Amino acid sequence: MSVTHTSQDRPELRKAVQEIVDSGFTGVHLRVHDDRGEWTGSAGVGELGGPDEPPANGHVRIGSNTKTFVAALVLLLVAEGRIELDTPADDHLTGFGLDRRITVRMLLQHTSGVFNFTGEYYDDATFAPGIPCQGKEWVDDRFRTYRPEELVRLALSKPARFEPGTDWSYSNTNYVLARLLVEKVTGRSLAEEMRRLILEPLGLSDTVVPDGPEIPGPHAHAYYRYQDGDLQRTIDVTRHDPSWISSGGDMISTARDLHTFVSALVGGRLLPAPLLAEMCTPHPKAGYGLGVFVQDTECGGTVITHNGGITGHAALMYSTPDGGTTLTASLNYVDDSAMSLAGAFQKVIRMLVSEVFCGGRSGSPDETADPAQPAN
Repeated sequence: MSVTHTSQDRPELRKAVQEIVDSGFTGVHLRVHDDRGEWTGSAGVGELGGPDEPPANGHVRIGSNTKTFVAALVLLLVAEGRIELDTPADDHLTGFGLDRRITVRMLLQHTSGVFNFTGEYYDDATFAPGIPCQGKEWVDDRFRTYRPEELVRLALSKPARFEPGTDWSYSNTNYVLARLLVEKVTGRSLAEEMRRLILEPLGLSDTVVPDGPEIPGPHAHAYYRYQDGDLQRTIDVTRHDPSWISSGGDMISTARDLHTFVSALVGGRLLPAPLLAEMCTPHPKAGYGLGVFVQDTECGGTVITHNGGITGHAALMYSTPDGGTTLTASLNYVDDSAMSLAGAFQKVIRMLVSEVFCGGRSGSPDETADPAQPAN
């Protein structure tokens, strides 16, 4: 295990990092910033069978942490007067037949009711499939390029989950619609606007909106296990085209850049105060604001968070409401369609939040924190 720190050693964090690997993850890199200084540590390996730990601040596919970036970008366009939160999204997204009751706010808060194009899990335990995103079918097609419009049209061809604004349900489609909204309003790509309003102002030089299957180095490797006839195979899926998830989870970053981003965001250095307040006002059903979860800890505090996982890579991002204490991490693992590490992922979250935000006492966010745990 490697540890770098600018303050005193943190044996409890060293132990936590090792426990993550012991629970089944291939490797982890953790970064903590608090009143004791900066602490980083890595454990496990960056590549199956290899001797080296995951690289410090290596690049990782951040999955649904992408949603926080996209929501912040939309809110910055609101600040510029180019978008209004409570107007119909259809005002800008003509041609899809989007329900006129769906507002921009509903997209960012997952209250639109639109079908999730990666598939819908219903309360009665039934599943309605969307695009191929699991198993051999996904593996064989993992370099296919999807257009955002294709994902949206598939979703809108399915029955809505509920009437707009009447309930809450996590749907990647909301954030692909938000992407198209940004591009329609600005006349530029999401990647260009992300650079203009977030990445360059914050100096996030290791964060990208990818265009194709490549991931910058250094990075840990991601793996996927699937059934191929009578054989079970495990392959390296570090390279794949993430257009299948689009702005629901396609971005690449590092633990260091995630710290810089979330501390600036919740610390009030990116959004005007009224819009930050809007972002951090949670829906009562799931504690979801606009692109972030707002959760009370059992030790009496609050954390602003979003996590994400995508086919063998995962990222954690937590902050106190003032941005003064942050926890960010990158993980690599062997994913599968059964989400075999989902339970371990939630255990990791509880343990880390307890250590960093509650001093090791039993204080963690609700386990329903983020449906985008190791999977998509």
